[in-house]
Amino acid sequence: MKVINLLPIMAAFIGISASAMEISSQDIKEGQLMGKTFEYSGMGCNGANLSPQLSWTKVPPGTKSFAITAYDPDAPTGSGWWHWTVLNIPVSTLSLPQGASGKASVGLETRTDFGKPGFGGACPPKGDGMHRYQFTVWALPKAKIDLPADISPAVVGFTLNSMVIEKAVLTATYVR
Repeated sequence: MKVINLLPIMAAFIGISASAMEISSQDIKEGQLMGKTFEYSGMGCNGANLSPQLSWTKVPPGTKSFAITAYDPDAPTGSGWWHWTVLNIPVSTLSLPQGASGKASVGLETRTDFGKPGFGGACPPKGDGMHRYQFTVWALPKAKIDLPADISPAVVGFTLNSMVIEKAVLTATYVR
C-alpha cells in the first residue's frame, strides 16, 4: 500500500504557506516595550518619532508588492489608531531602515489618524495603561494599489484585507 502525504496538497488547497512570511526588527521586539525613540512628537508626547527598522522574509509566491501598517488596537477611540500606512513597496524591497518614514524612496505613505502621511509614533494617553502596536507587512498581488495619499487609513486597511496574499505581524508595546 502506497502512503501519500496529503499535507502539502491540503495546505495549497486552503491557502496555507508551508513556510509563513516573517517580520523582524532590530529596534522593536515582540511583546516588549518600545523605546522613546518611537514615541510621537506632539499631542503631549515628546519622543523622536522615528519609524523602526523592519525586515521581512519568506515572501509568498505571487507577491508583486508590499504594504506596511502600524496600528494600535487599544487606542480609546472605539476604532483603534492607525500610526503608519505605506503602500506600493516594490517586491525587491525586504527591509526599511530606522527613520525611513518621510525619507523612503520606495512606497507611498498615506494619511494616518494623526491627519497626515508618515509615521506617527506611540502616544497612548497618560494613565491609559499598556497599548499594543501591531507592525504588519502585507504581501500583495498587485505592483501598485491606486489610492491617493490623503485616503483614510480605514480605507487602506479595508483594501489591504480584501487582497492580501499573506501578512506577518510584530506586536510591540508602549505605556506612558
